[in-house]
Amino acid sequence: MENKDKDELELIEKARLGDKACRENLAKEAKVRLRGYVLRLTMEEDLAGDIVQESILEMFKVFGKLKNVERFWPWLYRIAFNKVRSHYGRKWRHKTVFLSDTGYEIRAKDGPDGLAEMVTAEWKQIVLKSMGQLEPRHRAVLAMRCYDQMKFAQIAKIMRCSEFGIRALFYRAKKALAGKLAANGLGKGSLLAGLILFGKMTATSEAAVTNICVTSATLRVGALAAAAGIAATKTAILTLTTAAVVAVGGTVALAPKGDTPAKGGPVSEAKASSVLPATAKTDNAVLECWYFFPQGPAGPVMTRGMKRPSAGEALYCKWLQDSRANYSLESRKNTVYINNYRMWAGDLSVLLLPTDSPQLCDFLSEIQPRQGRMGYVPDERSGLLVIATRHPATADDSPWAIRHYNVLDEEYFRYTWPAGLKIEDSRDAMHKRGWTYFRVAGNIAGQVVFGTGRVPFVYEASRQYRPWLRLDTGQTVLVDAGDGRLFKGLSRPWMGLHTIDTVRRDAAEQYVPFETKYKPGETKAEVVLTCDGGKLAYTIDMKADLVDKIIFSSNADQVTGRLQFTYLQDIEGVGDEFAEPRMSGYDGLQEEAGMLWLVRLAEGTLGK
Repeated sequence: MENKDKDELELIEKARLGDKACRENLAKEAKVRLRGYVLRLTMEEDLAGDIVQESILEMFKVFGKLKNVERFWPWLYRIAFNKVRSHYGRKWRHKTVFLSDTGYEIRAKDGPDGLAEMVTAEWKQIVLKSMGQLEPRHRAVLAMRCYDQMKFAQIAKIMRCSEFGIRALFYRAKKALAGKLAANGLGKGSLLAGLILFGKMTATSEAAVTNICVTSATLRVGALAAAAGIAATKTAILTLTTAAVVAVGGTVALAPKGDTPAKGGPVSEAKASSVLPATAKTDNAVLECWYFFPQGPAGPVMTRGMKRPSAGEALYCKWLQDSRANYSLESRKNTVYINNYRMWAGDLSVLLLPTDSPQLCDFLSEIQPRQGRMGYVPDERSGLLVIATRHPATADDSPWAIRHYNVLDEEYFRYTWPAGLKIEDSRDAMHKRGWTYFRVAGNIAGQVVFGTGRVPFVYEASRQYRPWLRLDTGQTVLVDAGDGRLFKGLSRPWMGLHTIDTVRRDAAEQYVPFETKYKPGETKAEVVLTCDGGKLAYTIDMKADLVDKIIFSSNADQVTGRLQFTYLQDIEGVGDEFAEPRMSGYDGLQEEAGMLWLVRLAEGTLGK
């Protein structure tokens, strides 16, 4: 370690321990370093001065919490960054500072490159105006990367994001600045020069001016992060092929113009269509899919992706999973549709995920013919992000696997619809609320069965209103107070997949064969599970995305019981009937049994 570094660490340590002189010297050094950084984020002289002062005061206030003095500067930058973000509040992603709010002048001496003599006053104004039109977080990542020479990992810690997310954000910030520079009159190749000029204009000392150096290497982010940045471009939505539809809520895509659902499937509506192209009709289609598992592969899945008709052609469609609702966008009508249900396949095939085991895929392939399969990612971690390119004729799609805890907060996985779009919200009251209570009533083998429960419809709601179920079978009371065991084989829309898929996937996990068909003339599907000793016939309301009823029968098709589910649109004034249970689980119900608890319930052997 150089003497200068040793002296600095010694200064920080003494200041941390309370040495008055060292604290004063450290405050002076911190003020110099933070001044340019905060100035580039805010583009307001007075505001920058206030935030620097507040940051230094905060530094001394919490100095005792710093355990490693070698991490002092990143720690201090995070304090300043949080002050800036707190100042903008909700405007953090959209705040614009106009040229009239800035008052910078290029310095007389601008280092050995003589940049001050090379640029005109108009050039300077364009650069300032373009920077001022960026979102503050874009200026933040540009400042830390280009002027403070921070690594992406360091920026990620300051902004409390993943390194991958920061790379994608940096890519979008570059594209945004390049677009602003071009829109304000500079050429497409002006990005690097504009960054250098802005850095020198906002430097707080002559030494800092000389040290401004932005290279092409600094601007590189990597191909994968660039893909994420490109996928997040909002204007891409409005320039898609007119046949494309943005579908949110499932990892499948709507059929292009000219495609029709498989025979026996539902009729596709002109707006907010729920069906996806049959697998057999996508021989040449390439799907680029992103899957995020915030709680690991066994939990909910959030999806987004792009589709290209065939290899070499441009991507023309994208879909996204929102954690709060189910969306689709039709670019031809410039309209966003919000629906109760998630998407399902027109050919009634079961949706596969890249984390599905080979055993599960093999079992499903015996029930439904499939062309190829996805590459398998055997990763059980939470915060798992998988990026896969799927082609029906490809046996292995070689998916990427990345750890990313907060991808739902990232722009490329979260979507704010552009201004001017018409929004048609066709959700019913309970889906708008995001959750509801339900009742279960019926009989099994002559025993009356009744119960109550709560079901969240979307992932975001499940975090606050977790699912629960209390079921009285006449012989015993089963309680699921949030562990999810009793919901295996029932509606679980918060998991990110349509009920028709969650029910069938629950069956496939237990190697229970099934048959799927639509009931003629209705908007409901029937899924029949064939188990040892009997059958379970589900009626699923496709538009409500919920189980309507389950009929239990023997292999001779003699009905032995039924359960009817009713869901409350209005929950005003509900009483103790829907008091959330405090108990958890039932000793006789093993988690590994999965949806087979329903089979044991029908046999009368549950708990015996």
